[in-house]
Amino acid sequence: MFEPRDPDFEARVRASFARQHLMQTIGAEMTAVRPGEVELTLPFRDDLTQQHGFLHAAVVTAIADSASGYAAFTLMAADRDVLSVEFKVNLLAPAAGERFIATGRVLRPGRTLTVCAAEVHAEHSGQRKLIAAMQATMMALEPIHDQPL
Repeated sequence: MFEPRDPDFEARVRASFARQHLMQTIGAEMTAVRPGEVELTLPFRDDLTQQHGFLHAAVVTAIADSASGYAAFTLMAADRDVLSVEFKVNLLAPAAGERFIATGRVLRPGRTLTVCAAEVHAEHSGQRKLIAAMQATMMALEPIHDQPL
């Protein structure tokens, strides 16, 4: 169990997620926020599939990355922002299901770098199947959302 540095971490995490236009575009929702752990859910959409009808690997990767990043963000100081530094994804099974659940967890928090892991499960008829695993490094930095692009 981790202790967040910011007592208002959940509101800060949810506000940041609300600014993620990609997550809005694909229809991902933040369904759980706990210190060091975030869960995102995404309903299946035909327009997010690849040529075989499976959810595209880029979409699976995007929700795993966001879940990992926000898991790290829950433990960062209130005056920090989060940015992905690197990640590796193992696609373990075709992304077939009614909805997808990405759970990001902090493995080791740090002042600047935080190592996280994420799992993505496909859900079909109430049964979950692990389809992807990610290991990621997230960086704490000064807020950049107000800086010009």
